[in-house]
Amino acid sequence: MIAFPGPPATVAEAEAVQERLRPLADLDDPGPDDVEFVAGLDVAYRSDDELTAAVVVLDARTLEIADQAVVTGHAMFPYVPGLFAFRELPPLLDALDKLTVRPELLVCDGYGVAHPRRFGLACHLGVLTDLPCVGVGKTSFIGRNDPPAPARGAWAPILDGDEVIGRALRTRDDVKPVYVSQGHRMSLDNACRHILDLTPSFRLPEPIRQADRLSRR
Repeated sequence: MIAFPGPPATVAEAEAVQERLRPLADLDDPGPDDVEFVAGLDVAYRSDDELTAAVVVLDARTLEIADQAVVTGHAMFPYVPGLFAFRELPPLLDALDKLTVRPELLVCDGYGVAHPRRFGLACHLGVLTDLPCVGVGKTSFIGRNDPPAPARGAWAPILDGDEVIGRALRTRDDVKPVYVSQGHRMSLDNACRHILDLTPSFRLPEPIRQADRLSRR
C-alpha cells in the first residue's frame, strides 16, 4: 500500500495531487473474473468534520460478513466538491489496515473516473492500495446519460462530451439506477458485472449497503 502523504494545505495542492496520481490508475486491466472477498467502503458524517469510516468485507459468493472495521475521527480537509477523497481517504485507509481478511475488490460509495479530473475516490483508493476498485454513486456527479431501460441489468453510458466516463446501471426493475465508474484495475464491463452480482435484492450493492449501516451505528 502506498502511504497517504497527509492532507494538502490548499485546494490547488489537492488538485495537483490528483493530476499527479491520475496516470497511475490502470483502466486497461480487465480485473478478476471471480473474487473470494469484496469490501464495501463508506463514510458517515456526525457533523461538518466529525466522521466515521466503515469497511465491511463480504464473502463474494454468499454475501455473508467475513470481517469489518470502523475508524472515527475528524476530517482534515474542507468540504470541496471533487476533493472528497482528501477528507475520507485517511480514515478509510486506517480501517482497511485493521482488517484481518484481505479483500480482492473494493467497492466504494463514490466515483472513479466519473470526476472532473478523472480521479475520484475510487481511483485514489485503488492506486494507494493497488487493489481493483469500483466507484458506485447514488446520484450523478458529472456528465450526462439517457435513462437506461427499466429492466435490471440495463445501462446507459455516462458521457462527458464524447468521453465515456461510466454507466448508469439499473440494479432493480423500475428503480432508479446507480452510477458506476472505474477506479483502478477493473474494466467498466467487468465492474458492472460484479456490481450486479453483488446486488441481489436492493438498489445498492450489498458491500456498500452494509458499510453504510455500520458507519451510521
